[in-house]
Amino acid sequence: MHALLQTVIARLMKMLTRRGVLVEDMGQTYLAEPDADGEEARTLRPLQAAAITYRIAFGPRAGQKVLTLRGAMPREDSARQPLCADIDGFSLHAAVRVEAHDRKRLEQLCRYITRPALSDERVQVNAAGQVELKLKTPWRDGTTHLVLSPLEFMQRLAALVPRPRLHLIRFHGVLAPNAKLRSLVVPQGPEVEERATAAVAASECVVQTETNPDRPDRPHRIAWARLLKRVFDIDMQHCPNCGAGELKIIAAILERPVIEKILTHLGLDPQPPPRGRAREARQD
Repeated sequence: MHALLQTVIARLMKMLTRRGVLVEDMGQTYLAEPDADGEEARTLRPLQAAAITYRIAFGPRAGQKVLTLRGAMPREDSARQPLCADIDGFSLHAAVRVEAHDRKRLEQLCRYITRPALSDERVQVNAAGQVELKLKTPWRDGTTHLVLSPLEFMQRLAALVPRPRLHLIRFHGVLAPNAKLRSLVVPQGPEVEERATAAVAASECVVQTETNPDRPDRPHRIAWARLLKRVFDIDMQHCPNCGAGELKIIAAILERPVIEKILTHLGLDPQPPPRGRAREARQD
């Protein structure tokens, strides 16, 4: 596990250096100046750098450590779990695994990955107007709460916002973008299969003299009608009565009086339902 983590750290540092996030000079590595990046990077990078070092980025207490409350005794380092490694702040935890057909544990793992950054039950405002964040598990030094001003709390939340045009999903193995076997496991769709069949039939009859290699095998974007069908099972392309006739857009009605008149004629409520209030912290 330590050897694997060392390899991951080395490759990660090389990737960050290649992308200009880190700068290596005289055997030392440090963060690059944000001036060379876009406006979003110049704004978010100081917040992210301060967040990972538990410091404050802006305000009267800029550069200082976040205030903490200790209400528990410092705990000793427990025995290292199997299949876990920790080197220079990088940790690798491979003890959690899911069997091939264990759908319940797979659901638990997905819920853990997609959980929100904070829980409403662990965030409260004290009498001084400061935000107290209760830690789910006390730290080794006994820290149970983090105390921040509203501005400092907003800085920590802003550090969690991903930058624009940044991919949040990574595919590995045969699903990686440059995997050689990707075309064998990714569905191509009926359009691609029909074109492939037609191309084979045409090649048997005539010799094609011109080719267009830049033409994509399938469209890059999916129509809204197909997305509605895939996500909400709402078919906007076929008649809901017979199921065979194709639907097409006749007109787009945007005037409120006309919409209300049509809905009233159909026996529907012309007024939209009221918006529900956001759930409060202690509301079931």
